Amino acid sequence: QVQLVESGGGLVQAGGSLKLSCAASGRTFRSSGMGWFRQAPGKEREFVAHTSFTTGGTYLGDSVKGRFTISGDNAKNMVYLQMNNLKPEDTAIYYCAAAEFRGPFHARAFENGDYDYWGQGTQVTVSS
Repeated sequence: QVQLVESGGGLVQAGGSLKLSCAASGRTFRSSGMGWFRQAPGKEREFVAHTSFTTGGTYLGDSVKGRFTISGDNAKNMVYLQMNNLKPEDTAIYYCAAAEFRGPFHARAFENGDYDYWGQGTQVTVSS
């Protein structure tokens, strides 16, 4: 079994920064990529960022471009989310996700949540 554990959430003032971390543990697996989603109260889950361990590419949701950066460690199955210039509308529970490698021709709709494993989430609150 695979577990994902997020850390680094908390309370920050608008304009501040936070860095989230996510580590996979349990069964050893090869990941094709890891990402972050968030969900605010009363809203649908929103794609935040994805990093591909097969292509090296990174992808960001439109609402966080220019402010957030995703990075990952393929060997350790870890992913990070550096969040700068935070806004009150960034307040949400942030979830980490990991996709298991299923071959070079297996495409993933990662923006739609096509992952195999999910963390429990970490709360990020941005005060105005």
